[in-house]
Formats: sequence, C-alpha cells, structure tokens
Amino acid sequence: MEDWARPKEKMKVVEKIRAAEVENRPLFSFEYFPPKTDEGVENLFERMERMVSYGPSFCDITWGAGGSTADLTLDIANRMQNMVRVETMMHLTCTNMPVEKINRALDTIKANGIQNVLALRGDPPHGQDKFVQVQHIRDKYGDYFGITVAGYPEAHPDMIQGEEGASLEVYNNDLAYLKRKVDAGADLIITQLFYDIDIFLKFVNDCRQIGITCPIVPGIMPINNYKGFLRMTGFCKTKIPAEIKSALEPIKDNEEAVKAYGIHLGTEMCRKIIANGIKTLHLYTLNTEKSALAILMNLGLIDESKIPKSLPWRRPMNAPSRVDSDDTLKIGVILIPGGLKEAIAW
Repeated sequence: MEDWARPKEKMKVVEKIRAAEVENRPLFSFEYFPPKTDEGVENLFERMERMVSYGPSFCDITWGAGGSTADLTLDIANRMQNMVRVETMMHLTCTNMPVEKINRALDTIKANGIQNVLALRGDPPHGQDKFVQVQHIRDKYGDYFGITVAGYPEAHPDMIQGEEGASLEVYNNDLAYLKRKVDAGADLIITQLFYDIDIFLKFVNDCRQIGITCPIVPGIMPINNYKGFLRMTGFCKTKIPAEIKSALEPIKDNEEAVKAYGIHLGTEMCRKIIANGIKTLHLYTLNTEKSALAILMNLGLIDESKIPKSLPWRRPMNAPSRVDSDDTLKIGVILIPGGLKEAIAW
C-alpha cells in the first residue's frame, strides 16, 4: 500500500496515535479553515490533495464562531473523508448555537463516516445555563466519536491579563478544567500554538501530574509573514521568546526571509519536541503548504521522491450509493459530486 493511501479500515485519530506510540513512529497532521469564496474552496481542495499525498495521519477543518461556517465546514469535512480519503476531524463549538444544531452537525458527520471531532470551549447554547460539550457527545453517541479537546500551554487567552501571562492560580484552574473535559470523555488533546518549547514541555508534565494520561499533541504554527505572526500571537496571547524577537526584527519587512526563518524555527522546535519523546505533530497550515511541507522534509518525515503525481479517484467504503445532483465539479483530479455550496464568510 502506498504511503499516502488511507487505511482500508477506519481508525479514530487517537487509535492511530496510540498505535504509533507503541511502534515509536512519528506522525503529523494538517489543519485547514473554510475559505470565504467558491474559488478559495476549489484552491483549498487542490492544495489539500497535494498535501494528503505526503501521508498525514489526519486533517482537520475548523468551525466558525456561532456556526458561521457550519454548512461549508460540514461539506468540506464530508469531501475530505470520502473523496480526498484522509481521516478527518471536524471542529465543533457550542457558542451561540442551539443544542439541536449541534446534534444535527454530529448526526451529519456520523452519517458521512467521520469519527473524529474537536470539541471546542464556548459559551452555553441558547436556553442553557450550563453545557459540557464533551459530556453531551459521550452521552448521546457513546464511543462512536473520538473526542479531541484544546489544551492551552499558557492558559486560555481569555484568562490572561497583561503581558506577564496567566497567574499560577489561573493556570492551575485551566489545567483542572482540562482534566474535567478528559474525565468527561475526551481522549486526545491538541494544543494551541506556542513558540517556547519549555512552556509546552512543562504543560505536558503538569497534565501528567494531575492524572491526564491521554496523548497530548503540540500545535505548530509556522511563521509565514511578520504581520500575521504578530496578529496570531497577539490574539492568542502567546509568549514570544526574546531570541525569536531578535531574529525577526531586522528581517520583518522581508517576507521571504521571514518565511525562511519560520521554516528554520519550526524545524528546530519540532526536533526538540521529538527529542523529548513526543512524536505526533499537528501543523496549523493557515491554508498554505510550503512552510509546513518544508519543515516536515527537514525532519525527514516526508520524502518528495515517493509522492505520486496525483491522487486517483476511488469510491470509499462508506461513500453513499448515490448523490443528490448530477452536477460535478473537478477539483484537481478529484470529482466532487453535487458541486459546491455557496461559501459562507469565515
């Protein structure tokens, strides 16, 4: 079987990670977000096809706040799982969403053969004072879904006040909340971006100390441009080590130099993480490919010479017996039955 081919039997992401841990194998995965336009969606699938050729263990697709991209996210997730044929994880938040809409989304991805969901923290749905999304998914769907939750090595950004970062009390409370989510049924943690390896390793150790035993996967965001880097780290309230600031300052107006440094930094971060025994890496692509793939090639995790020129069209095991429309849209060499739904602004 070619490296890029999806396994004949579906596996939850956490099962793949645990199997790789036993065999001491490295894994990697990619994250994407729903584009704003039909053309953007088409471009995303073309890029995704190329990136899936490198053999990620899974790919995930984000969900807009309040379900603002719900239909598009569901559509993309279905096509990722059943046409691109990559194990797919879909994000799901409960912010400003009725429980019925949450259930419809889960019913939809279950019908499409998707077994992995990233349950994100959010405000309670309309009409509810309290809502524990992980517990709700476990109670309603049993063990069908692998449930991933977000981990925050520096505490949730909403809890951070000022440049000094979270207080010890806030950090410990955030860890305790994460433990409750795992106890409620989450079986995997993917972290928010970070740029200080020591902070991440301390977070992992602190999780283990309070009894969190599930896999913890680092979220790696390559630096593609200076302004975008500042925007993301500002939004997430991420600490930037002094040496990174010093390296970026003289090249901040040179986009190619920033990107090259981002690849170097991402490579070194991943090497240190792997050296500390954590061999699954989750790359936040921001719907781009060059930096993520360059990092993986530097690490020796992908071999460009073994990549097929294109992915073939195949009928997956769980594909529906018919489609709702005779229309098709060509995306690379993949045929997408039913065309594209109107994109919703993300």
